[in-house]
Amino acid sequence: MKRIGLLKASWIVFSVMIFPLTVSGRDVPAVISSDWLEKNLHSPKLVILDVRKVEYYREGHVPGAVNIFYRAWSFKKAGLNAEIPDMDDLFDLVGSTGITPDAHVIIVGKPNTWQERVHMARVACTLQYAGVENVAILDGGHDKWARERKALSRETVHPKPAVFKGQINRSIFVDKDYIQKNLTKILLVDVREPAFYLGQKKADVAARAGRIPGAVNLPTSWMFSNGGTFKTKEKLAALASGVVGKDPDKEMITYCDTGTCCPTWYFILKEVLGYKRVYLYDGSIEEWTADPEAPIQ
Repeated sequence: MKRIGLLKASWIVFSVMIFPLTVSGRDVPAVISSDWLEKNLHSPKLVILDVRKVEYYREGHVPGAVNIFYRAWSFKKAGLNAEIPDMDDLFDLVGSTGITPDAHVIIVGKPNTWQERVHMARVACTLQYAGVENVAILDGGHDKWARERKALSRETVHPKPAVFKGQINRSIFVDKDYIQKNLTKILLVDVREPAFYLGQKKADVAARAGRIPGAVNLPTSWMFSNGGTFKTKEKLAALASGVVGKDPDKEMITYCDTGTCCPTWYFILKEVLGYKRVYLYDGSIEEWTADPEAPIQ
């Protein structure tokens, strides 16, 4: 993923409601329930994108779902472990699914662990970066759909490829240089587990233990119930405001170890809870700690 500085943008203010959430500027909720998807399954603009491994997809999937495994959207490049394709390759990938910029895309993943649950938001943010505005996450993923005995299909869907002509949304990301220059002005949100935030543990990709100075801790695992669904909007709002405050205009940047987990809190903070100036540092601790001059707390 190309490293870019923070750009000015015209921000969309999102309403705060319970799931499913309908917001200004969107035609579909940001997080949808299985009941919502069942009722809208045959909508002509709907594209269901299953990001599980192909063997799981073949065992059964939401009818009509297209399968493109998560790793096609995030892979190792330029020494970093969670990069998206360059623009031309990304547009080819999106077009191969039949997605167009005005499509209503529902991301379906495997929610067995919170590490797997975050794949859905990572793909959702990648599609938003590519210029697809109406991207949503299926709450509870495939497993909740199957537990409720909703319709399943074993038919492999071969979508009609489209020439995708999106507009890259460069305002989603910030780079390391921007953070270094604005370290005392921005709120950094470390979404790793507390032991990693405190420097008691270190991921293999990190050159050093610890956090970016001044960061607050809002762990990704806090977001989910035991069944793999998101906690209620009210509980998510309470968790977030207890750490980042309630100011919807406060500038904040989420980061993790590799850029895989931080899109989930980014997506919820911005698309669901109404925080307007939220950005992603996708290089995260992997890139930050590789620079011996970058401070660690």
